[in-house]
Amino acid sequence: MERPQLLVKSPARLRTRPLHGGGCTYPRPKPQPLAGHLGRWGLDPLPLLDEGARLGPVFELRLWRRAIVGYRPDFNRQVLKDLDTFRSKGSLSRLTPYLNGGVVMTDVPAHGPRRAVLNPPMSRSALEPLHSRLRDVADAHLPIGPFDALDWSGNVVRSMLNAAFFDNRVDDHVLDAFLRPLHRSVPHPFLPRPVVRLRLRRAIEAQVADPVAGTLTAALADTDGAAEEIRIALAAGYDTTAHTLAWALWHLADSPQWQVPDGIPAVIDETLRLYPAGWLGSRITSREVVVAEAHVPAGTLILYSPYLTHRDPELWFDPLSFQPERFASGRPAWGFIPFSAGPRTCLGAHVARAMLTAALQQFMRGDLRALTPRPKAVTGLTLRPEGPVLLQRAQG
Repeated sequence: MERPQLLVKSPARLRTRPLHGGGCTYPRPKPQPLAGHLGRWGLDPLPLLDEGARLGPVFELRLWRRAIVGYRPDFNRQVLKDLDTFRSKGSLSRLTPYLNGGVVMTDVPAHGPRRAVLNPPMSRSALEPLHSRLRDVADAHLPIGPFDALDWSGNVVRSMLNAAFFDNRVDDHVLDAFLRPLHRSVPHPFLPRPVVRLRLRRAIEAQVADPVAGTLTAALADTDGAAEEIRIALAAGYDTTAHTLAWALWHLADSPQWQVPDGIPAVIDETLRLYPAGWLGSRITSREVVVAEAHVPAGTLILYSPYLTHRDPELWFDPLSFQPERFASGRPAWGFIPFSAGPRTCLGAHVARAMLTAALQQFMRGDLRALTPRPKAVTGLTLRPEGPVLLQRAQG
């Protein structure tokens, strides 16, 4: 069953608590003795976020450290534009070996020059030659009869990444051993697995030394730290895209009127709105800063939540319903952030959309139907459907 809509109070009605040294701080859900909010966060953070959002557009959580959470466009703009004040170093990305490195963890002043090198190969125009590769992979994996959309999406996205980066020259077993834990629940994405990482690193380094023309590895091979950036790109692009694809397939099966080719961009956007894979982002303040009229000290954990932003009824009409047509009238500035926003917008956004488009094109024949109810959303590194997600594609 879907969660109730967020009921957001006006900031003027919020009760604030005094902050040592003057000023004010933020409302917070009722904490548990000793544990604060950490116990609820570990079991299922979504109801806790929903509860906090009902208190106001900025609220506080007591986790392993104090955290300030916000989701309105002005909060997103402040946190995501100011890279000097809101840093990645020390943020939640460091907790998983899959994302702790490369440009993901690079702060200013080095971040800008690094992005300037990495952006061109990942642009929409640079990816055009890859589209045929991706369509070929999707066509080769096209299911017939009943199938688990979650498992199928993981397999096809892994194969697409292998084709896009390596022209399928990396052993699929090596790539699967590295990526498969991202398809599973916590704690699997946080375990180091040094032997698995070493095998993949050696495979990537071999491809960087002799890349296939037209692949993403060839485009990135001459950049400093290419092997590490490719490894992180594979991790960042795998479960995010696979889980989004599984969600999109279920909704297509449930809404057959959208099984038309020209509806794919809107279906992708609406899926990303309802189920942003990056449901939560984090930064650490490098200095004292005023956020929503309260002083936040240096070293504070700041959380922005695309999950809450995308389900805010002040930004989106009937936010819990699947309505791809809503994007015909545009989107609110800083209110649609499935790939984050600002200078740290996800490098792989265009790659993800290309993979999703190639996969969904195979299901635009009106022959897909759902065999299981709407899946429950569960959190890990991404917002994934609780499987299995059983669908059926008619034969013939």
